[in-house]
Amino acid sequence: MDAVDSGASPVDSRGHLRIDLLGPVRARRGDSSLALGPVRRQAVLAALILRAPAFVTYGQLLDDVWGTEPPGTGHRVLSSYVYALRKTLNGASAGPVHSVIHGGRGGYRFVPGEARTDLEDLVELVARTQGAKADGDFDAALDHGGRALDLLRSEPLPGLPGPLADTERQRLARQRRTLHQDRAECLVLLGRYPEALDALMAAPLARPHDEPLAALRMRALYGIGRQAEALAVYQEMRRRLLDELGMEPGEELRGMHQAVLRRDHQLLPTRSAVPPASGTPTPHATQPEESPPEQRLPDASDHPSGPRPRRNDLPGDTACLVGRERELALLTAPVSAEGVSVVTVDGTAGVGKTALVVRAAWALDDAYPDGCLFVDLHTHGAAHESVGPQRALRRLLRAVRASGDEILPDDLDDVVDLVTAWRAATSALRLLLIVDDARSAEQVRPLLPAGPGSRVLVAGRQHLPGLDADLRLTLEPLGTGEAVGLLRELIGDSRADHEPQAALELARRCGGLPLALRIASARLQNRPSWTLAFLAGRMSDDARSLGELRAGDRSVEAAFRMSYDQLTPEQQRGFRALGLAPTARFDVLTLAAMLSNSREDAENILEDLVDASLLQQPHPGRYRLHDLVRAHARRLATEAPEDAAADRAAVLHLYTAAGRIASDWGPEGFSTGSECTGGSPFPSWREASAWLKAAGAELVDVVAYAATAGQFDHACRIAEALVDHLAHQGRFHECRAALELALPCADMAADRRMSSSLRNCMGMVDIYQGRFRQAHTWFTEARRHGCGHDDPRNQARTIAGMGAAEWMLGGIEDAVAHLNEALELAARLGDDWLSGIALCNLGAIRSQQGRHEQALEHYTAAVAIGEKNGRPRTISNALCFAADAHLALGRHTEATDLLRRAVELAREAEDLPLHAASLSRLATAEHVQGSLHSAVDIHHEALSTLTRSTSTWLEMEVRIRLGSTYAAAGRRAEARHEFRTALSLPGAGDHPRQNAMARDGLRGDDVRCPPEENIRSRW
Repeated sequence: MDAVDSGASPVDSRGHLRIDLLGPVRARRGDSSLALGPVRRQAVLAALILRAPAFVTYGQLLDDVWGTEPPGTGHRVLSSYVYALRKTLNGASAGPVHSVIHGGRGGYRFVPGEARTDLEDLVELVARTQGAKADGDFDAALDHGGRALDLLRSEPLPGLPGPLADTERQRLARQRRTLHQDRAECLVLLGRYPEALDALMAAPLARPHDEPLAALRMRALYGIGRQAEALAVYQEMRRRLLDELGMEPGEELRGMHQAVLRRDHQLLPTRSAVPPASGTPTPHATQPEESPPEQRLPDASDHPSGPRPRRNDLPGDTACLVGRERELALLTAPVSAEGVSVVTVDGTAGVGKTALVVRAAWALDDAYPDGCLFVDLHTHGAAHESVGPQRALRRLLRAVRASGDEILPDDLDDVVDLVTAWRAATSALRLLLIVDDARSAEQVRPLLPAGPGSRVLVAGRQHLPGLDADLRLTLEPLGTGEAVGLLRELIGDSRADHEPQAALELARRCGGLPLALRIASARLQNRPSWTLAFLAGRMSDDARSLGELRAGDRSVEAAFRMSYDQLTPEQQRGFRALGLAPTARFDVLTLAAMLSNSREDAENILEDLVDASLLQQPHPGRYRLHDLVRAHARRLATEAPEDAAADRAAVLHLYTAAGRIASDWGPEGFSTGSECTGGSPFPSWREASAWLKAAGAELVDVVAYAATAGQFDHACRIAEALVDHLAHQGRFHECRAALELALPCADMAADRRMSSSLRNCMGMVDIYQGRFRQAHTWFTEARRHGCGHDDPRNQARTIAGMGAAEWMLGGIEDAVAHLNEALELAARLGDDWLSGIALCNLGAIRSQQGRHEQALEHYTAAVAIGEKNGRPRTISNALCFAADAHLALGRHTEATDLLRRAVELAREAEDLPLHAASLSRLATAEHVQGSLHSAVDIHHEALSTLTRSTSTWLEMEVRIRLGSTYAAAGRRAEARHEFRTALSLPGAGDHPRQNAMARDGLRGDDVRCPPEENIRSRW
């Protein structure tokens, strides 16, 4: 009996391989978990399994996992991924022939028989479910289907990138919906109607136009005696089909409607004699006639004045509600009949809260026989429109009495008395109450009805943590696709489809806010001659976007202003400051620096703004403003120009300080702008580096922001300060982009040093990437721009940079002269970072000349400086050079020890190029000592560390060394593959020495990387 039959653990006790994809991607052999590595590697494995047993070409794998953004190294990256997967998944005794992943010319194939996957279990269970259902064995179908649903209880392939994973997730979502529907149908056929209804209300079944699903729900409702609700299901589906698709229901649904109307028991199930299970939510249940009197809820006939007419105060339902299916399903889901259910819906102004709760109320209307009430508290309206508790309660009391205009006693004005009267009046009623535009829990609590089974939907901009609620929904702006869908509904498909790109742009500029989209659509409808592109062009900047989103008495900015006016002065000050934040996302420290507040005070302001729905919190500790809200905050900031100038300066100082502290140069390594790091909130370089890393790719935006704002000195200083941080993470493209933005600002900056310094920085980046001729040009220009400016520190870096470039271009004598001069200047200036760089370069030149002992003296001095500095990156760099000298002198053990320490320090510093370089040097040391298998593994680890932005020459070095190790192990095919890959890298022709070594390797020559070819950058 297999695992599917027996319910056994998915891990075979004999040590067979098990791979799970229907939840977190996992692999186990026997009782041991296997580490599959990064998500991209997991995605490669998943793609091979999903396409098994087919042979998958390199191109197909790249399309499946990377889509339209393939890696810069092309299919060559796949070999390192597959190598690591084979090493993890293969059994201890399995050779390449018996691997679970077979290779072939141009691709790979996963061998299904070598492992069991939960996908196979799912296929078997689905087949058994369908077979049992076809045979009429509904109990068995429920059993098999339930086990299949258990396999699908988690999100499949979570977090895996690529089009294939997305497609598979969608397919499995459809599979889950089908299983849920099959389960509900089996329950109906077995007469288990309450359970069937629960299954039908499940979230995966919330599809707005599914007629078979609606027919099934009607059968379940009729089966428990709720004929009226069954008919309401038909009416709602018919209305939706007509409104949204322009078509009548199909034959099956119309036939079910007629059967319910006629009570045709030949087509429909009769009421089950078995009552609902204890605890089953039945909020919509109409009491059957034979129910005992003591179980019946009081209704209108019990009113002392006689039967009370049913009250419905709901406003009209909106014609277009797009992209809210999930939220609507949650709002209309069954609730307990024992108490009063409260749901809150919050979100920013214009996001569509009222439209959503009104649509939900209309869908629930028939389930509340004693009435549907609506009260608008007008919290964000004019002062005279605001509805206080007394006024709201008096309105509600009049609504539930026999006559809507009945006059209440004159002495009934105290809130406590009104609440008592309201609860007494509603204790025997089942009501649906909508409370709109609520600002606080104190406003809502007095309005809650007392009748069991009543439901309250509360909408407002403010989060209401003080209100006890069964469900809290925060309504987010529509996604781009949904926003375009609403735009198409509002202006017509033909007009939107005529300009698809303009429709996308307009939806983006409206930020997915339904209010903004409706106003934009109204403007287009009123101006038939306008194209969508024309209106999108008029909304091309912050100020114009808000100005265009105004129509009659409706205005997006006015809606935002109402929220702003409700804030305290301190919160308003914080909101205006956030409009000037240079990045889309920010943290507590950003606001604390701008306001000169403590972190605690800044966090309180941020959380208050989140509660007011003016600020979003996509991740814990990270915040963002909606684009239109941000534009509004910026416009408000211009109303207080002194505050705005101080806020802008403070936040730019913060980024300069973070970059300088995170840099190995240290704050003292910058000649001007020392006030930028005064009172820094970063205790050490580690905190500063982590803070910058959290900003991700938005660091370039900070430089662009400063340049656009005319803050030229800040733009230059921030770009300069970020060089070390970005380069050591291999983010050369971003580093270069920031410098290119800052360079034009240097001529307008008051700090005249910047024109030379930024060119030095460009030279450093070229050195890192092995572009030595370009680097020499930059350093030459830096020297020319530095003439006349008394800045010895910048001059020393220019000289050192020229020396490093000249050495690599073959000018040994000039290089030594420049590096010695730079070393003397660095010693006088106390610049430890530059001293270490100059010593390492001088040592490498001595090694190239065969003077290894002299080189080791330079390296030892550089290590000592690094130890004093305490930065793991500088120590690791110097250790790599020292290990080279030991290798050249035959001291293999000493070299290996130094390199192991260098690897750990590089990992600690999170310096990706240095980590890759030190790993590959360690692999070379293992190679020299005869540990070829270990050397191959370490080389592959180095390759996995590289990124798309890694310098070409570094990847060439790693692959050439790996090819040499393969060749030494007699694995000629794999060696040739690495040499060819090195030669095919973008820009490989720009590195003649590495090019020549790779070609020697292809010819079968013994490739030896000389000691001076330390693959760590010279800078």
